[in-house]
Amino acid sequence: MHEDIGLKLSRLPRLWRAILDQRLSPLGLTQTRWMTLVHLWRMGDGQPQCDLARSIGIEAPSLVRTLDQLSEQGLVERRACEEDRRTKRIFLTRKALPLIEKIDAIAEQTRVEMLEGLSAEQVDQFCECLMVMEKNGLEIAEKVPENA
Repeated sequence: MHEDIGLKLSRLPRLWRAILDQRLSPLGLTQTRWMTLVHLWRMGDGQPQCDLARSIGIEAPSLVRTLDQLSEQGLVERRACEEDRRTKRIFLTRKALPLIEKIDAIAEQTRVEMLEGLSAEQVDQFCECLMVMEKNGLEIAEKVPENA
């Protein structure tokens, strides 16, 4: 077993995001903003704010500032939920769509470069390994007592 696999697994996402941040900075987007836009785009318009936060992996209150900034940029709109006025649903604006297309193109080019030298079969196998590891991690996390 490779004892340093955990370190390698933790460094890779940071490196990947750093490259994306560098390439997306000319668009005036921080990591938090572009990740929020991409998650909303993939999830679809009208997501409750709490679901969007969960998808990104942050607490809902932490998302508020980012949504304020994206709203000021004219990239998202918050609307009250008709079923529950306490819930805010998030929508992309028309202005956001060309920007998201640029983000997606840059992300795709980065993905191609990061996976260079790997066969399609290797990438598929790696994805399967990651899914198994994530499943295992979620099972372990469920077993951990809250006060541990």
